[in-house]
Amino acid sequence: MNKEAKTVAVVDYGMGNLRSVSQAVRAAAQDSGWQVIVTSEPDQVRAAQRVVLPGQGAMPDCMAELRGSGLLESVLEAAASKPLFGVCVGMQMLLEHSEEGDTPGLGLFPGRVRKFDLAGRVQPDGSRFKVPQMGWNQVDPQRHGPRQELHPLWNGIAQGAYFYFVHSFYAQPSNAAHCAAEADYGGRFAAAIARDNLFATQFHPEKSAAHGLALFRNFLHWNP
Repeated sequence: MNKEAKTVAVVDYGMGNLRSVSQAVRAAAQDSGWQVIVTSEPDQVRAAQRVVLPGQGAMPDCMAELRGSGLLESVLEAAASKPLFGVCVGMQMLLEHSEEGDTPGLGLFPGRVRKFDLAGRVQPDGSRFKVPQMGWNQVDPQRHGPRQELHPLWNGIAQGAYFYFVHSFYAQPSNAAHCAAEADYGGRFAAAIARDNLFATQFHPEKSAAHGLALFRNFLHWNP
């Protein structure tokens, strides 16, 4: 028996890819002593040692559902006190504002969420850029933060590893020190952001095979 229950709460506010995310976190947690729960209960979010905030769909809907679910305060408390991993729109929600529906975010990172403006642009292979970006793309972890180090969640993951993206909007953090990884789709953009106990990705680790599982596994071992 564990002296202390180790619980990861995947937040269910009605807008996340819950099945895939929870299955991936459970796979990463195998034989580690971590219990992974999907919950819509604020008290379970508060009691968990780590929190995953998924998100898919439109940012206005995600923010409205998070507020309406009664989970907003518990998520903000978690963001202030324990390791939290945001996924896709769950990352975009952490910023101050999104162009999608002119929507205020949670304001945990200074910056905005912008829409890809790639009309008429052509990729190196001659095909037109499509929005949303949908598919595999290379991710380059960035040295960031006050120490200019790679984030611990990138341990064992090479520069240029491929991760799976589905998005029309991208995060533009105001502070370059918060950009933990970049990708290129008609220009460089933040593929991951991080500060203190917060880490979030625009791509979907749960759809990114071994590299995604490695990221979740590192999250479970991370002690910010």
